[in-house]
Amino acid sequence: MDTKNLGFDSRLIHAGVFEDQFGSATVPIYQTSTFKFKSADHGAACFAGEDDGYIYTRINNPTIGALEDLMADLENGYRGVACSSGMGAVNTIYMSLLGKGAHMVSTAAVYGPSRVVMEKHYSRFGVESTYVDTCDPENIRKAIRHNTKLLYIETPANPTMDITDLEEVVKIAREHNLITVADNTFCSPFLQRPLDFGFDLVFHSITKFLNGHADIVGGIIVAKEKKIYDPVRAMMITLGCNMDPHQAYMVIRGMKTLSLRMERSQANALKIAEFLEKHPKVKWVKYPGLKSHPQFELAMKQMSGFGGMISFELKGGIEAGKTLMNSVKLALLAVSLGGVETLIQHPASMTHSKMDKQDRESSGITDGLVRFSVGIENVEDLIADLGQGLDKI
Repeated sequence: MDTKNLGFDSRLIHAGVFEDQFGSATVPIYQTSTFKFKSADHGAACFAGEDDGYIYTRINNPTIGALEDLMADLENGYRGVACSSGMGAVNTIYMSLLGKGAHMVSTAAVYGPSRVVMEKHYSRFGVESTYVDTCDPENIRKAIRHNTKLLYIETPANPTMDITDLEEVVKIAREHNLITVADNTFCSPFLQRPLDFGFDLVFHSITKFLNGHADIVGGIIVAKEKKIYDPVRAMMITLGCNMDPHQAYMVIRGMKTLSLRMERSQANALKIAEFLEKHPKVKWVKYPGLKSHPQFELAMKQMSGFGGMISFELKGGIEAGKTLMNSVKLALLAVSLGGVETLIQHPASMTHSKMDKQDRESSGITDGLVRFSVGIENVEDLIADLGQGLDKI
C-alpha cells in the first residue's frame, strides 16, 4: 500500500506492513538467524546486492525491515536502519561518518553518553569534537573548523529542553558542505521531522516515546537519501549492533498508539508545567509549551506540539530535589523517558554523571535540575503527587 498520502495516524497503522503467505493481520516475528537460499546462484546474487532476498538477521530480516520502512515513512526519509539500542545508533553514525582527523560540532547539553563516548573514546582515535550552545546559530558558525564534517544536533536538548533552529543549522551546513544529524528522541516524528527541514539523518532511541512501554531497548536511524543511507547501513552490519526481530515486533506494536500516547502525555505536561511554574518552591521550569521558555516561538514554528518532557529546579537546590524525588509515590524514580508511566530523575548524578562537572554546568545541566517525563496517568493524580512531594520540602 502506498501510504504517503495518508494521515499520520493511518500511516502509523499501515506503513511498513506487508502481507505474508498466510495473510497475517500483523507483521510476523521472523525469529531466525539465517535464511535458506533458493539456489547457489540465488545466494551469490543476494550477497552481491543483485537480489533483495534475505541472508542473515544481522544483515536483514522481514520483521526488522517492516519497522525500518515504517520509520522511513513517518520521517519522510529514504530508508531506516534499526539498531540494538539508541547508543548503537549513535555509534553507527559516528563510525560511518567520522574518521581520524575529522571534527564534529554538537549541542552542549546533548544526551550524556552520546557526548562522553565521543570525548573519551573516539578522541583516542583522532576524532575531534566541539560542544556549544546551539540555540545561537553564531556559536555553531564560530565552532566550525577546516576539518569539520558533521553537525550533530539534539532538539529539544536532553535535559535542558533548549531548542535549536533546524532551518538555520541546515543553512550553515550547506554553506560549509557539512552532514547534518538530529537526535529526534524527545519529539518523535509525531511532533517534529528534521528531514523535512533538510537534515541528512535523523535518529531515535526507540526505547523512549516510539515504543512507549518501557519493555525494550532499541535505536533507529533514518536517512534522507540513498547516498548517506548506504554507508550507515554497511557500518551497522559491520558493527553487529542489529535489532532483534522480537524487539522490532514489540516496537511496531507500541508505535500503533504513538499519537494517542503523545497527545495525552503533552496535554498532561502542559498542565503540570503550569502548576510547577506557579509553585512557590520552584525556582524555574523549562517546557517548550510555556511562553516563558526562551525559544517558545521557535518551538511553535518547527514543532507540531510541545512533548512530554519537563525540566525544573527547586529553590532549595539539590537537597530539595532529592526530597521531592524520594517523596513522590506515583512518579517512578528511574532513568529513561517516554513511557506510559511518569518518571522523575536527577541528570547530574544519573544520566549525565559521566560528563565532567564543568562541562555539565556550562551546558546548563545544574546540580539542582530535575527531569520529569510525563506519562498518560490522570493529570490530577500526577499534580497531587508532585504537590504532596513539594509539601515535604
